[in-house]
Amino acid sequence: MSKKLRLGIAGLGTVGVGVAKLLMENAELLSARAGQDLEIVAVCARDQRKDRGIDVSKIGWLTDPVALAQRDDVDVFVELIGGDTGPAYDSVVAALKMGKIVVTANKALVAVHGVELSALLNNYGGQLFYEAAVAGGIPAIKLAREGIAANQIDSVFAILNGTCNYILTTMEADQRDFDDVLQGAIELGYAEAEPSVDVDGWDAAHKLAILTAICFGGAPDMDHLSVSGIRSVTLQTISMADELGYKIKLLGFAARDEQPFVAACAVPKSSSIAAVDGSFNAVVFNGRPVDEIMVRGRGAGEGPTASAVVADLIDVARGILPPIFGGTPTNNVTQRSDVMAKQMVTFNVKDEPGVIAAISDCLSKSGLSVESMLQRAGDGEQAYVMIVTHPTDASSVSEAQEILSQKPFMHRQPAFYRVVASEQL
Repeated sequence: MSKKLRLGIAGLGTVGVGVAKLLMENAELLSARAGQDLEIVAVCARDQRKDRGIDVSKIGWLTDPVALAQRDDVDVFVELIGGDTGPAYDSVVAALKMGKIVVTANKALVAVHGVELSALLNNYGGQLFYEAAVAGGIPAIKLAREGIAANQIDSVFAILNGTCNYILTTMEADQRDFDDVLQGAIELGYAEAEPSVDVDGWDAAHKLAILTAICFGGAPDMDHLSVSGIRSVTLQTISMADELGYKIKLLGFAARDEQPFVAACAVPKSSSIAAVDGSFNAVVFNGRPVDEIMVRGRGAGEGPTASAVVADLIDVARGILPPIFGGTPTNNVTQRSDVMAKQMVTFNVKDEPGVIAAISDCLSKSGLSVESMLQRAGDGEQAYVMIVTHPTDASSVSEAQEILSQKPFMHRQPAFYRVVASEQL
């Protein structure tokens, strides 16, 4: 057996404790797979007296993560604090400036500071692993970077936030409104008390920025991501979409020569990703010559995230040192191609004669043609209309939004949902 790989773990929250448990309970198995022992030499957290369900009495204890990162007896600094500023940022930078290997589950840190982290690696010769930052226990990064490395990846789309997927699934299954389901998710611990990072799409956006960098090159670029969430999705929208053969999912989407985005999208009920419900995540790659590959699993939580962190540690022990991101950029978002895609459009309008004809006229003037339509009566004063268009481009969608928003028969702004399906990509 070669020398031990000495670990310093910063952060003993849910994930940190999960990593420590996994390393302690499966020590013999992990040593056999890694080719050397994985030993925790020190940890960092604020309260040493707190009962975390693990025995750390024989392990070094620090309260300063920067000091942990700089210890001479720490070969790999494991950052599980979270956040893109403060102690997490400071300690990772300190470790990389010493040329150390860093393993992290911190998607915000990698997505926001990717360019800086790349520069530190170039200047000081360290290494950064972050499999756990995207989709929890799903090996999405390893699949993109290694498993389909021979392919030209044309697109990737994914359910990257389990909270949003749980909310949308529960709205449909229980016929409950968004606000009601969100409050229930908070009470159950599936959502934070202040849930905006999840429901407004930013958690998924951090993960998509990382996936985009791996699939199409360059460093994560949050500035060129279009981000929206699920607050505008109503029970009426979900129900009518179901009648037309679709489900609503919050997706992260990136494709060659197209601006990446996070948004609520319509997916055909016949598609594989439509069946991914509850808190599960899924990632779909489309490439050549492999065609389509989908991976599905738990996207968060102690066990799945710890699994991904320890998988990175095994790679370190084996001497696997992949590039930080995806090499030369191939996704030019400043010169986007004129992508064609179907749109699902929902209308809340006055219940009066001529409205359907007026909507059709507005869409026609914008170059949108109707593939299917559904109308539901409301309370006698308002009605609900859903239309699925034939494939159209972004400029036509923008023109239709502008024209429709000015019409007096609209109760509220129409909502546009891109239809994402493998056969379109």
